[in-house]
Amino acid sequence: MLFHRRNFIRQSGLAVAGMMAFGGMSFSRPKEKMRLSFSTLGCPKWDLPEVVQFAASNGYQGIEIRVIAGMLDLPNLSHFSTANIGNTKRLISDNGLTLAGLGSSAQLHHEDKTNKEKNMDEARKFIDLAQRLDCPYVRVFPEKLLPGADRKRSLDTVTENLRALGEYAKGSKVRVLVESHGDLVYIDDLLYVMHHAESEHTGMIWDIVNMWSVTKEAPGQVFDKLQSYIYHVHVKDVVWESEHMKYVLIGKGVAPLKAAITALDKAAFKGFYSFEWEKLWHPEIEEPELALASYPTAITELR
Repeated sequence: MLFHRRNFIRQSGLAVAGMMAFGGMSFSRPKEKMRLSFSTLGCPKWDLPEVVQFAASNGYQGIEIRVIAGMLDLPNLSHFSTANIGNTKRLISDNGLTLAGLGSSAQLHHEDKTNKEKNMDEARKFIDLAQRLDCPYVRVFPEKLLPGADRKRSLDTVTENLRALGEYAKGSKVRVLVESHGDLVYIDDLLYVMHHAESEHTGMIWDIVNMWSVTKEAPGQVFDKLQSYIYHVHVKDVVWESEHMKYVLIGKGVAPLKAAITALDKAAFKGFYSFEWEKLWHPEIEEPELALASYPTAITELR
């Protein structure tokens, strides 16, 4: 008897359905490909062409610019001058890379008029530069919050300044991201700031270790509460030595990175996992040629 093709297809379909029903076969949605970048904090002496070449040759899709050839004042960098910015954009795109963000040094916690305006002016210059570069994000941060009964006043100051920067960014394609940093690392404090400063031009950077090392709040809980505000993620790993935190290569420390990645995967996070190797601030840690090269493999192995 001939076994007709139509019957074969029907029987095969029933067999697959049966295996799925009894656990013999399972199907799950493929995970999003991780978009990887690194902050140039990890290679503070490199000039931009060296940064771009290294990223393109080592499995990265983007770069997060914080410092170039020792210079933090990016708006005054020659690569970003009116005469050179077109060539700079082509250098990045021709190497298959994206600008994941610009890292400013603008602090949002200052109350006194002089320091407040100095920091807000820096942030505005970075927003302008990001717009010219077609860069989606500018990083800002708070450092100190007042203690005790004055803490809410500090949170209101951070909120007011972030909201003002979001207003300044209107009409552009730039979103101002406040990093979980300094004293602003607890879920409830971040929720307060983000809710009251919420707009299409504001958001946050989830620095996993900055939060966890202080609060010990579980990454799954952090992401569950804050995910609607998170557009960019900073990744690093640490160990503790005599109560002091030491940066180590990804996967060599105790930071709960796997739990954080699991939470991000469940939400099909499409932003960058940006390696923040703080070589500029900690010159004693491993050289960028080793640390930055090892990241793409190390982070994907944690999935």
